[in-house]
This record gives sequence, structure tokens and C-alpha cells, in this order.
Amino acid sequence: MNPTTITPYPNGPLLVRGAFALQDEDGEPVPRHRRTIALCRCGLSSIKPLCDGTHKAAGFRTD
Repeated sequence: MNPTTITPYPNGPLLVRGAFALQDEDGEPVPRHRRTIALCRCGLSSIKPLCDGTHKAAGFRTD
């Protein structure tokens, strides 16, 4: 089994890879359809907790 990794993408989302379970704030499972997901870091995504690419237009920076 591959370990779960979380990699911050420069000026973008957190990329989560491997075997993991994602839950919402109420502890309910968030369905995932891929082995790798991108979690929003800018706070502007319309599909939170997943990234929708809004960080690009917003000029989100991680410096």
C-alpha cells in the first residue's frame, strides 16, 4: 500500500495522494473519485474542500 502524502503546490492547492478518507465538518464522508485530489488553500473555491482553480484568477500566493 502506498503511503498518503500531502504536497503543497506552489501558489495553489494541497495535493493529497494515496489511501485516505476525507470527511466534512460533521464527520460525514466526502466522496472521491480519484486517487489524487486537490484541496483548496485560497478559500475561494466553489466546490470546497476541493480546488476549482479559482486561486489562479484571484492571484493567490503562498510566499
